[in-house]
Amino acid sequence: MNKLFIPFLVAVCCLLFACGGGESSSSTSSGGELKAGKGGAHYGGVFKINEEEYFRTLYPLNVGEVVGHRITNQIYEGLVALDQADLTLVPSIAEKWTVSDDALTYTFDIRKGVKFHDDPCFADGKGREVTAKDVKYCLDLLCTSSADNKGYDFVKDRIVGANEHWKATAGGKKVAGGVSGIKIINDNQIEIKLSKPFSSFLYILAMPFGFVFPEEAVTKYGKEMRDKTVGTGPFMLKTVKENEAVIMLRNPNYWKKDKNGNQLPFLDGVRFSFIKEMMSALREFKKGNADLIYRPPLEMMDEIADRQGNLKEGYKQYQYQARPSMDVQYYGFLNTGELFKDKKLRQAFCYAVDREKLIDFTLKGGGVPAHHGIVPPSFSGYNTKGVKGYSFDANKARTLMAQAGYPDGKGFPELTLNINSGGGRNEQVAEAVQKMLSENLNIKVNISKMPFHQHLENTESGKFDFWRAGWIADYPDPENFLTLLWSDHLPADIAKGTVYLNTFRFKSPKYDKLFTEALRTVDDKKRNELFRQAEQIAANEAPFLPLYHSKDVRLLQGDVRNFPQNSMEYRLLGETYFVPE
Repeated sequence: MNKLFIPFLVAVCCLLFACGGGESSSSTSSGGELKAGKGGAHYGGVFKINEEEYFRTLYPLNVGEVVGHRITNQIYEGLVALDQADLTLVPSIAEKWTVSDDALTYTFDIRKGVKFHDDPCFADGKGREVTAKDVKYCLDLLCTSSADNKGYDFVKDRIVGANEHWKATAGGKKVAGGVSGIKIINDNQIEIKLSKPFSSFLYILAMPFGFVFPEEAVTKYGKEMRDKTVGTGPFMLKTVKENEAVIMLRNPNYWKKDKNGNQLPFLDGVRFSFIKEMMSALREFKKGNADLIYRPPLEMMDEIADRQGNLKEGYKQYQYQARPSMDVQYYGFLNTGELFKDKKLRQAFCYAVDREKLIDFTLKGGGVPAHHGIVPPSFSGYNTKGVKGYSFDANKARTLMAQAGYPDGKGFPELTLNINSGGGRNEQVAEAVQKMLSENLNIKVNISKMPFHQHLENTESGKFDFWRAGWIADYPDPENFLTLLWSDHLPADIAKGTVYLNTFRFKSPKYDKLFTEALRTVDDKKRNELFRQAEQIAANEAPFLPLYHSKDVRLLQGDVRNFPQNSMEYRLLGETYFVPE
């Protein structure tokens, strides 16, 4: 399989000769040259990866979907990051940090020698060194009122002065000095003060909302930062071809080396394609035109591998990876809408779906039934099974339906289930649930499909009564799922405005009280018990229809190395490499 993307061969070859640290050259089976590094690693090649949906934006503060996250992860970096193998926090632009005894003050030492990508936004076109001023600029922006800022909810009420800054910057106003709780100590040190302890704060900084970029880029590109990027990461954005491809090239000035002293990254580049039909994507993978296939088509799973993960004939040349995903797949109810404001109706829907059947027959074993709530069974300290949720019970579903005023479905209006395009799995699950709701509640459900970005916009603006959604953890903490039910994310008029989190528009004072208390609790055992109690309150109200927690399956080409799988599908390609076939 050819690892060189021909239309950008000239640029890629230039980088091949600039890799450094190599000792000898060797070839892949198709003739592409790889240059040997230390410890068995090799330089060269373009990693080709497909996404079913096109990205919405690459501007860090506006990234709210997984495709944008996976692309920006290769381009930008924050003070801290997650280890790709085990999801633990590791240093990034900050080489170290300290936390005060009261867990309120975080002090970061910024790594020297980290440079932004070369870009025309700089006077000489050369990327300059990152300083504490850049970090403060980006964190101030995170607390600045803007329609393009999706990250503020994660720092609101947490960073000292964040709320005041948000209010003061309404309408595009400029405020001197920025956020009071974010202070520059010197060029390489910055301090962040919290108003109360929050144990997940470092995880927030590892999200795209914590990425660091230069003010020069914002000044030059403004709204164009949707697809104009200037970061510090291992790859630089080269070309964006709308709905077709995103091309990145190796950053020759990247600061990081691996444990063997190899200058990173190893790859010459990364190419994202956007084939929406998974059978077509699988065919491209088998031709060698992709190096990863994520979640192969459900109808092909029994042909690819058995339920124990043993590859079958025709697939044994690939690498098989599988593990439970830190996610939840669900259908949302608009709790403020005329239809689903009735709790009994929401509960009826939750009892009417046979999740075991969905897993066995539709998903071919590729998931775990979401019987207990929104938090996946992926956190060792959290008692997921201690939350009583919903199992299939057609009789109870019909009883609740009658109590809601629709005996045997009579008088119930035709309902539309809104799903996003770009995924055969979503359509197959929707059709299975559609059939279950028809059989068990005697109602008619239509399925409407639209592009992902439009689907998100309609969901966030409250235009759907019933919709498909999924949440993959931004960071490995139950709080990241339970925040989806916190009414603090809602506008003053709960039925109006755009909502990025809690799109159900669910509001429960009892839930909010327990959740807020948990946020202030440092002791993990007490914190998790408060979260469990809060989740039980939400489960009783059935603000959404939980379906399943995914089991992620990946196939890699046989020559890919150092691309470990984790429960968040958190992907970093900075240390990935190919070996000669």
